[in-house]
Amino acid sequence: QVQLVESGGGLVQPGGSLRLSCVVSGIFVRFATMGWYRQAPGKQRELVVQIAVGGYTNYADSVKGRFTMSRDNAKNTVYLQMNTLIIEDTAIYYCNHHETGTWGQGAQVTVSS
Repeated sequence: QVQLVESGGGLVQPGGSLRLSCVVSGIFVRFATMGWYRQAPGKQRELVVQIAVGGYTNYADSVKGRFTMSRDNAKNTVYLQMNTLIIEDTAIYYCNHHETGTWGQGAQVTVSS
């Protein structure tokens, strides 16, 4: 059974940074397509970034150059480093395992002055 547990959300001022973590169990992240999605109030869930087995990453245009997804195979964890945050980044962020469609519980990120 695949399980994803996110952490690292919080409140940050515009221009600040946060790092989200997603600890994965039940599969090896090195053999998986993993992604980060987000859902803002009143909006549909959208892809932020996805990393393929070979390491190729696909970023949403809105976060290119500001967000970085990485993978630690030894810790079986994926990360989302978010820099230069803007108010429009406010959302619940979800970790996703593509092959099984498994979602984490979500981490709230609020960007506000």
